[in-house]
Amino acid sequence: MEIITSSIITIGDELLIGQVVDTNSAWMAQELNQVGISVSRRVAVGDDWQAIWNAIDQEMAGSHIVLVTGGLGPTADDITKPLLNEYFGGKLVLNQKVLEHVRYLFDKVYKRPMIPRNEKQAEVPDTCTVIHNANGTAPGMWFEKNGRILVSMPGVPFEMKGMMKDSVIPELVGRYKLPLILHRTMLTAGIGESFLADRISAFENALPSHVKLAYLPHYGMVRLRLSATGFNREELIMQMDSLFETLQEQLADVVATSRDEPMEAAVARLLLERNATLATAESCTGGYIAHLITSRAGSSQYFNGSVISYANAVKTDLLGVPEATLQSDGAVSEATVTQMVKGALASFKSDYAIATSGIMGPGGGSEEKPVGTVWIAAGNKNGVRAMRFQFRFDRMRNIELASFNALNFLRKFMLDQSFHPKN
Repeated sequence: MEIITSSIITIGDELLIGQVVDTNSAWMAQELNQVGISVSRRVAVGDDWQAIWNAIDQEMAGSHIVLVTGGLGPTADDITKPLLNEYFGGKLVLNQKVLEHVRYLFDKVYKRPMIPRNEKQAEVPDTCTVIHNANGTAPGMWFEKNGRILVSMPGVPFEMKGMMKDSVIPELVGRYKLPLILHRTMLTAGIGESFLADRISAFENALPSHVKLAYLPHYGMVRLRLSATGFNREELIMQMDSLFETLQEQLADVVATSRDEPMEAAVARLLLERNATLATAESCTGGYIAHLITSRAGSSQYFNGSVISYANAVKTDLLGVPEATLQSDGAVSEATVTQMVKGALASFKSDYAIATSGIMGPGGGSEEKPVGTVWIAAGNKNGVRAMRFQFRFDRMRNIELASFNALNFLRKFMLDQSFHPKN
């Protein structure tokens, strides 16, 4: 079976200096993967003629399809179009349909006069097929050479996405006989990548050649992705379902979710299934857990609110942590986070609550409680459970690790029948 390969080239100095994060190539790769086109390389180059030329030359030699975004605007640093014109041996000609579309946008949409620089957007190489840009002035361009395809699109995300969905993907699907690419993903927690690999080595070694297993570690958790390629949909789905079920059985004690979703989504599903609500009482995480939860649409159905009790006075006044507890045990302690959970449950009238208190660094640690020490608690009306964690990274990563581990700690608490709210 021939695998149709593609490369993605993103153009712009802003990508190389970190001023703009490249989200285009990630989105394009997902879209290509869904229709069975494999992405072999993603390349970012600056606004440099020779660098762009070399990148196109290299990718055209190695991939069936090359998708290019960026450098199609009306300013002097937008050199993609003249470069492609020279690369494919053409000459720039005025395309009347594009010109009419540009005039329409300036007259009816932008409501401002069009200048000669904007008219030049309608000039395209005579060696390309024009791709209509419904959302902007710069047209896309489809080139073919030596059995290879190059498609150039604007770098503006919503313009590129419109072209991909309306024109590029449908044309590619019609052009090639494409295989089905299936993925099954699970998230594991509480086990390191190397230990995980040792545990399922026999399973991995027995996989057929068209099925691959990928390890994707993230914040102390590991995402496992099974990927398979084939042309018989029914057989491939049955095979993947069977393999994924076997993998889940072997890792039943460490699987956090058997879906391709973040931890906050797994917690959200549990809360929705139980028609239950959640509140957070955060100290060291500074509201990051609440941010993760509320980043999901529909979170108002299960999230009541949060107290960011950074100061000890707030822990006492709003969450009812006794001053004596803070004096005897300290803010970073089992006793404090336990009381923080109880205070959040009462204040927000929620079914569940999470609390965090710790030392994120770079300073503030001691021999007894070094930087990275975090106490996490989860509870409901039937009880509270707390646990000490020790992280070892910089401040921001410690905050993120504490937040993800807090959500997983809550997930396990909710699944523990001894704390089930129906008791």
